Amino acid sequence: MIKAGGPMRVLVTGGSGLVGKAIEHVVQQEAGKLEGEEWIFLSSKDGDLVDVGQTRAVFEKHRPTHVIHLAAKVGGLFLHMKENLHFLRDNIKINDNVLQTAHEMGVTKVVSCLSSCIFPDKTTYPIDETMIHNGPPHDSNFGYSHAKRMIDVQNRAYFQQYGHRYTAVIPTNVFGPYDNFNIENGHVLSALINKTYKAKKDGTPVIVCGSGAPRRQFIYSLDLGRLIIWALREYKEIDPIILSVGEEDEVSIKEAVEMIANALDFKGEIHFDTTLSDGQMRKTASNAKLRRYLPNFTYTPLKEACSVYDNIRTSVLQVMAFLKCDTVTKSLCERKVCAPRYTNENFELHFACSLSLVQVI
Repeated sequence: MIKAGGPMRVLVTGGSGLVGKAIEHVVQQEAGKLEGEEWIFLSSKDGDLVDVGQTRAVFEKHRPTHVIHLAAKVGGLFLHMKENLHFLRDNIKINDNVLQTAHEMGVTKVVSCLSSCIFPDKTTYPIDETMIHNGPPHDSNFGYSHAKRMIDVQNRAYFQQYGHRYTAVIPTNVFGPYDNFNIENGHVLSALINKTYKAKKDGTPVIVCGSGAPRRQFIYSLDLGRLIIWALREYKEIDPIILSVGEEDEVSIKEAVEMIANALDFKGEIHFDTTLSDGQMRKTASNAKLRRYLPNFTYTPLKEACSVYDNIRTSVLQVMAFLKCDTVTKSLCERKVCAPRYTNENFELHFACSLSLVQVI
């Protein structure tokens, strides 16, 4: 059992991913860490959270007082459509293992990360936090969505039975450095960046799955990192809270592709393959609850030209480094902007690009 009082010892599951790296940046580079605090960022190498024994071993090793739970089995739209059962089972196991172990070890607070895909497919807009369970989610990723919904159910049950302050945040579509640029299973914006880069390099059209009509709210990962840390410190409700830009900042996939093409100076054809699924057409979420708590929080808007260029180019340079160490990337490496994760005989490098990329463009 963990003793009450004293500085926080925060365990971040999924700490090597897009959101985990953003939180780590805020903690280490933006004075997000308070005196005496300890922050531990886990990756899958530290333990398989699908396994309860490995989960408990991680908790016993680090003895956290607080947990930010980001770890999940995730993928792109078409991987979800193919493997709904696997996403359901693995994520239920991960979430139950983390929450139950936190309970058994006396963790003071857990903030889990949900997803806007948990909202019902057939609903009115904008969606708010009270509507999570008002009907089934979209068929394309129902396994993942139901597993994530169950975190909210578990949080309420832990509070009712034990008085635990476990809660959840619901971000909309996240983008930023350290994203997964895999075309098959990456997030929508990062996958489109990769497609556009390859199309420019090969002189081919960009093929976009679906009509381009679906609309999404994109939140920059560093903004989300700041908000999750706020939720850990200040948000007292058990009910979840949506972390998102406003409804007015929603853009279509077509608009997002055009922004990426502009940032990459891609002049070729963009083709929308309407034989492929669009997925959920809308997931418009209200951030009114968040605004009541933080009326003056400033987002990094996708629509504004300067932010579009800074944020997308940061991601563009990362994917360029992922695909090939070209002259630009080598120059950045020499200036210690990027740190290589590993190399092989063909000089194909994976880089962990820092946000200072923005400063050198």
